[in-house]
Amino acid sequence: MAEPAKKIGGIALLIVVLTLFLAEVPAAVSAGKDKSEELDIKLDVTVEMLDNGMKVILLEDHSVPVISYQTFFRVGSRNERIGITGISHFMEHMMFNGAKKYGPKEFDAILESNGGYSNAFTSNDMTAYYEDISCDGLELVIDLDSDRMQDLALDPQYLKSEMGVVMEERRLSIDNSVDGQMWEDINALAFKAHSYQWPVLGWMSDLEKIDRQDCVEYFKTYYAPNNAILIVAGDFQSAEALKLIHRYYDDIPSQEPPAPVRTREPEQKGERRAEVRKVAELPSILIAYHGPDVKSQDIYALDVLQEILTGGRSSRLHKKLVREMEAVISIWAFNPWRVDPSLFMFGAKIKPGHTTEETEEAIYQILDSIEKEGVSPEELERVKNSLEADFVRSMQTVNGKATKIGRYEILLGDYREMLQVPARYRAVTSEDIREVARKYFKSENRNVVTLIPESS
Repeated sequence: MAEPAKKIGGIALLIVVLTLFLAEVPAAVSAGKDKSEELDIKLDVTVEMLDNGMKVILLEDHSVPVISYQTFFRVGSRNERIGITGISHFMEHMMFNGAKKYGPKEFDAILESNGGYSNAFTSNDMTAYYEDISCDGLELVIDLDSDRMQDLALDPQYLKSEMGVVMEERRLSIDNSVDGQMWEDINALAFKAHSYQWPVLGWMSDLEKIDRQDCVEYFKTYYAPNNAILIVAGDFQSAEALKLIHRYYDDIPSQEPPAPVRTREPEQKGERRAEVRKVAELPSILIAYHGPDVKSQDIYALDVLQEILTGGRSSRLHKKLVREMEAVISIWAFNPWRVDPSLFMFGAKIKPGHTTEETEEAIYQILDSIEKEGVSPEELERVKNSLEADFVRSMQTVNGKATKIGRYEILLGDYREMLQVPARYRAVTSEDIREVARKYFKSENRNVVTLIPESS
């Protein structure tokens, strides 16, 4: 799942992806101008489509004199094919290695010398770049970003050196990591057909063979303006920003749209299990059930259920496994929002003297009790309040607002869906939760990866 790869690596990659997808979002508006006061979030948005197909979303927020400039591309590991797995993440790295106007390593040097900061991430469904800078740096970031969209260098010298960086990142975060290996194995076990089966970092044998022509073709297809969404949030005037954006981006040509991802994962017909044997002190377990895509209404009931199960010290699995049984060091659940049907996952690290089997059994018993009895009104209210609070907190900065707009555009096709999220959480009932538990948490829909520790 992703990265701010050029800034962080290793297992942080997994943590970043979890964090980014678990943070739910808002913002709203129609083409032109609109404002919303729902949840005390005030938005002033302008939307424009350039002739080359790039969608521009401008959100004025004059609360602080800064801007967040973000470009989202509709490309992630789901768009790759065998032979070039990992190329989306690799291209993220190469976007900082020189273009026509600004040479290798100049992007960050120039930005930081003007008080700005940049980062990026790649996930299964998207690749995104952002720069945060004071409001007087708007034209600078427009110049920097349009340069690399139009004329990325892909210098063979930097292709080779940066691929070495990416391969080392894979060694650290997957090959030599217990958690990374388990994460990779659970996806490979659960997905037989869909491209969610391979890691965002790619398979090592593919990374070793990706060449410049692969990158040129991939860049032309997926980094075209008609495959991009530009979001600017912060202290600026929309009319002035649009003039600059037209000046720098209008000459970048559109390309043929990328081929759609057609493969659908077939229904799983029986439980699948796998083992990982690596040097480790304690056993661990990952459990994954096939779930829905992001456009399914079930996603909201599953989010609420996730919070009921592992959302803090009062959650059901924490109380049962951490406090009562004292069987695990940690327990978590993860319900990612993805374009195609994904996985609802559980993970636990087992305490000495306890087994993965008893942890599994406790999880299944609690899921079974929820399916049969539902959840209490008190639990529902607590969790809904928590989700709504997280929703509001995620919009407290201009960076947070721009990021959420970009994610909703990619995942749901319209960022205006954001303000529907709190109401959809509020509408979830105990019966809805029972229904999704019955629908998804079936043994024949289950995948389990167990870590069996080996001594060094």
